[in-house]
Amino acid sequence: MASDADLPSRKRPKPGERRVQILETLAAMLEQPGAERVTTAALAARLEVSEAALYRHFASKAQMFEALIEFIEGSVFTLVNQIVEREPLGQVQAQRTIGVLLQFAEKNPGMVRVMVGDALVYENERLATRMNQFFERLESVLRQSLRGAAERAGSGTPTVDGQVHASVLTAFAVGRLQRYARSGFKRLPTEHLEASLQLLAG
Repeated sequence: MASDADLPSRKRPKPGERRVQILETLAAMLEQPGAERVTTAALAARLEVSEAALYRHFASKAQMFEALIEFIEGSVFTLVNQIVEREPLGQVQAQRTIGVLLQFAEKNPGMVRVMVGDALVYENERLATRMNQFFERLESVLRQSLRGAAERAGSGTPTVDGQVHASVLTAFAVGRLQRYARSGFKRLPTEHLEASLQLLAG
């Protein structure tokens, strides 16, 4: 297998570029059918480098997946925080939060295998725990938004109403992500999204 040293004619990536390239390639490989488990050997082969070259940028494959999860967290919650800051209505906040999550997933199918846990089955348990925490955090944001919406609507139990509604919306979103992955990325997570959210809001 060729190593970086064997390829002097190729332009060497700048510091940090190879790291990004490794993550992008890993995400692309996760989009392929039956690619729930990507080995470092296969990843190195796709990049045309040695496995040792991968470990110069990441201490382990788990660290690569952690970097993907960080990307998911940063991308989704940056948008979610903007929604919460700019949109005064809790109901609309919640619907748009689910919208940005599913739109992100649709644009990044490889990441969906990480989000639903398929790509993490054979990996370090802490990765699945961290991904679960992502959805717990998402549900917490929804709970805050929907408690406010329940208060505005005059509910006598806004906290309970917010918890129940947030739980239902989170389960809906996770189900859409799982269906997207199980269908080989054919059933889009945003399919009939507005109508579905209106039905769940009822």
